[in-house]
Amino acid sequence: MPGSGSSPSQALVSESNRSRILSHLYRYGASSRAKIAKILHLTPAAITKITAHLIDEGLVEESGPAKHGTSRGGKSIDLRLNKAAFHVIGVKFARSLVQIGVFDLSGARISLMDLPTVDETKIQDTIRAIHSTIEGLLNEDRTIVAIGMAVPGPYLRTVGRTAVVSSMQEWRKINFRREFEQSFSVPVFIEQDARAGVLAEHLFGDNLDCENMAYYLLGEGIGLGVLEAGQLVNGALGVASELGHVSIDINGLPCDCGNRGCLELYCSAVAIHRDAIEEGIIAGAESMTHRQVCSALFEQADKGDPKAVKEIEKAGRYLGYGCVTIINTFNPERIVLGDIISAAGKPLLRAVQDVVDERVVPELNDSTSIVLSSLPTDAIVSGAAAVAITQFLAQPTLFGHLARTRAGTGPSDGPT
Repeated sequence: MPGSGSSPSQALVSESNRSRILSHLYRYGASSRAKIAKILHLTPAAITKITAHLIDEGLVEESGPAKHGTSRGGKSIDLRLNKAAFHVIGVKFARSLVQIGVFDLSGARISLMDLPTVDETKIQDTIRAIHSTIEGLLNEDRTIVAIGMAVPGPYLRTVGRTAVVSSMQEWRKINFRREFEQSFSVPVFIEQDARAGVLAEHLFGDNLDCENMAYYLLGEGIGLGVLEAGQLVNGALGVASELGHVSIDINGLPCDCGNRGCLELYCSAVAIHRDAIEEGIIAGAESMTHRQVCSALFEQADKGDPKAVKEIEKAGRYLGYGCVTIINTFNPERIVLGDIISAAGKPLLRAVQDVVDERVVPELNDSTSIVLSSLPTDAIVSGAAAVAITQFLAQPTLFGHLARTRAGTGPSDGPT
């Protein structure tokens, strides 16, 4: 453990260097000790000492002769992060949907399950099911070292609850920190859903090269997560970039947040479900979930149903107004569209881009790409895993110790 025989400041520096090495290996893959030392501006002696510790912890492994370069003793050996040896749990909370997945450090999905559909009367049952399911997973898989949770915004980070959940206000009564943070044998990390999504897109998608990007969550609510120079934009209370409650019509529909004309009232999965019922687009929509209605509507649009096509175009226009705000406010290099509504695909993307082309100055428009998420798993449940993995990379000594404890090869200190 850091700190033995060293000052607190030395321990912090040592832990920071371990984290920098792990983050480098995560981002760039296998690297020799000499290459890591050069890039991170550390001495060869320091790299040798730190990497020996990381190898002993099982966090890093030698992967064979380096592709380039030699050491004084002959061929140098590449190191790589042992991504497959550690697992994390990701939990996605939406209004009516809770998903729980297990992932390795690369973001590869090992398992994924949906809990029964949630309504206002079943939230406490769902909370109990989450506890039970996670305990079962922890007992079955001793390589799980952390849990990430992605919860609807606006999430009040220091308080632990969501300030408003449109169309299902009972979720406001759940304090996620009090309910989960100290409940398990591994640490729990909680983040607002769209910010978790942008972490997933950055770590697991085709966006490692993109340090200024936005994840546009198009689900049962509308959300936004933003990376600025590789760092999350949080705000004073942790509720920055709450795009779903930006008004696009000051005299529009009333929202549960107290505002009027909020964006998510016009283009969320809940809004599409409402339209599908009112306009008779989907037969039996009254008894379907929001996700099921959207899937059915997108399938009908693919077959040329004019009402379904019109509904996608309508949602795309409203989402395009949101993109205009994102570009003018945050100036990202890339906007990634994800979650339920992004499954509408290219027709939705065209409608979004048409609005941006009309309403954004050419210089900003030309420098911003808008793309559909390429992740094989929902970016929010993957994002919950990404929240845990980000902490893993930042605190290697904690997780090395925890991994040994869970494997039965080290002393147990309980959750940290």
